[in-house]
Amino acid sequence: MTTTTDLVSYEDALASYDPVMGLEVHVELGTKTKMFCGCSTALGQAPNTQTCPVCLGLPGGLPVVNATGVESAIKIGLALNCEIAEWCRFARKNYFYPDMPKNFQTSQYDEPIAFNGYLDVQLEDGETFRVEIERAHMEEDTGKSTHVGGATGRIHGASYSLLDYNRAGIPLIEIVTKPIVGAGERAPEVAKAYVRELREVIRALGVSEARMEMGQMRCDVNLSLRPHGTEKFGTRSETKNVNSLRSVERAVRFEIQRHATVLSSGGTIVQETRHFHEDTGSTTSGRVKEEAEDYRYFPEPDLVPVAPSREWVEEIRAVLPELPLARRTRLLADWGISATDMQAILNAGALDLIVATIDAGADPASARKWWMGELARSANEAGKAPDELSITPEQVARVTELVAKGDLNDKLARQVIEGVLAGEGTPDEVVEKRGLKVVSDEGALTTAVEEAIAGNPGIADKIRGGKVAAAGALVGAVMKATRGQADAARVKELILEKLGVSEG
Repeated sequence: MTTTTDLVSYEDALASYDPVMGLEVHVELGTKTKMFCGCSTALGQAPNTQTCPVCLGLPGGLPVVNATGVESAIKIGLALNCEIAEWCRFARKNYFYPDMPKNFQTSQYDEPIAFNGYLDVQLEDGETFRVEIERAHMEEDTGKSTHVGGATGRIHGASYSLLDYNRAGIPLIEIVTKPIVGAGERAPEVAKAYVRELREVIRALGVSEARMEMGQMRCDVNLSLRPHGTEKFGTRSETKNVNSLRSVERAVRFEIQRHATVLSSGGTIVQETRHFHEDTGSTTSGRVKEEAEDYRYFPEPDLVPVAPSREWVEEIRAVLPELPLARRTRLLADWGISATDMQAILNAGALDLIVATIDAGADPASARKWWMGELARSANEAGKAPDELSITPEQVARVTELVAKGDLNDKLARQVIEGVLAGEGTPDEVVEKRGLKVVSDEGALTTAVEEAIAGNPGIADKIRGGKVAAAGALVGAVMKATRGQADAARVKELILEKLGVSEG
């Protein structure tokens, strides 16, 4: 296996060659039934219990197109600034593979439903890079093979394989870019940013959860190199089924270095599929890549063409939600934050949570503060995404409300959040059970202040002498005496009043 230590450096690779990328992203649509039959798409069911003669490819089974799948494809096409075909049809893509029960995949070949679009993506420094879209077409997913007995989980070395056809026939949209040129050394970053932005678009449309870790969105990374100053593309490799943003970035980087290593030593790149290895960040050879003619495409005889009316397309366009880039641009202005701040929020996976917290009544600054601070830390410690924490945006908004009312200070609020995350109930229930509430009784506060002054006469004298900053020590003493449940600002006011000193 080629490892990163066997390769020329990334900098040396880019000194001689320009990378050219092509990204093919498969998205499982969130329809209730499959693309060409009425079988359920629910996850987690017993193997081969969601099948029928159509998705098993049995003789006599006749497919029918899922209308919701077509509508979802049109939504995706419009969101990607594509043209929507007035007439298109399905084709049979023929190849033998055990997880294709029909020995062909119903797909679209030369007549996709959406074509000639683009997606603008933002890089980490705020620069916008336009990725042009070749096509977005409808097809069906394959079944799932489980290879048992081998060390790698792949078919090579396995004792036997198990086939589950529950997934066969689930609606897919394949989104194919045009060759991505001009990214240079930022090619891995561009690839990652594109897949991330595409995922956000898909989620905003509501057509799929697009969870890469669950296989609902998968990326094939095509890459070739060409010497600086040349126009002709090099021979490409295709790294299949990359299933995380980080892996997309790493796969591009590794393949740039691998191609450059082969080319600079006088070797020839083989057009092939490759497997990405998460543990090493490297790729290994899969199979020699077929060309389109090897699949023997021909029109699907059992399905009528799809001809979406212009009226229907415009109705769908009229109800598209605000798309992620436009939304972020608006929120950037509404919240008065920098592009760097927004990028940090995106990297943390907290944008939707912050918006939902604001919608529940919190002010933007407080919502950002808690999700990007205490809750981000808790998620990191638990090895979870922020939306996997056992606290809702509504509960975070309630915490910010209690702080704004003066019932909690920040220290107590952190304890409340800790209690909610531990399953102790709602914020109000945690406050009640733990006795967490700011001491607002003036009599109790005055007594605590007087005791702090009496117990620290030297500090009190410094304050009387004009060293107002020394009041922090007395505030700390009061906070300790009240178990952190006093309003620190009010405590300081009382201390200065008692000592006859003004803040200014």
